[in-house]
Amino acid sequence: MTCPVPEEQRPLNQYQELQESLFFRWASLPTLAYWKTNLKVWLSFWVITAPIASVSFHPSKHPAEFLFWASGSAVFCFLFPLIRLYLGWQYVGDRLLKTTVLYEETGWYDGQVWQKPPADILREKLLYDYEIQPYLQRLRQTLYIMLSVITLYILIWQIV
Repeated sequence: MTCPVPEEQRPLNQYQELQESLFFRWASLPTLAYWKTNLKVWLSFWVITAPIASVSFHPSKHPAEFLFWASGSAVFCFLFPLIRLYLGWQYVGDRLLKTTVLYEETGWYDGQVWQKPPADILREKLLYDYEIQPYLQRLRQTLYIMLSVITLYILIWQIV
């Protein structure tokens, strides 16, 4: 049975595109490299937020406030690429788990549905369970950590 779904709309090919993408590959890095990349991204946001924080809190006069706002803003900004990363992997994971593939042949108005053969369903379920599920779990844990840090920042801000 030949698959009528265009190559770029097949879930398995979308998974491979994510694996090859510089941005989305971030989630599949080994643990140490993943956390180093997280730190690098956070530091790059810190470089952007520090000058903004220094306008309100000059580092030499108010170092604690400067560090608090520059770091907190960088953590907040870090959430955006992290959420995008999660949503990209979640989308492809959902498409791999479905037994049908919704696709368009020529445009948005001619959507079709193709039923996956049982062998494809099994293969893609295994791929989801052993590849994508761990990435999503890692990204969820990172999001929980970042949201906890933001909550901590808000509590400190309310106390001080």
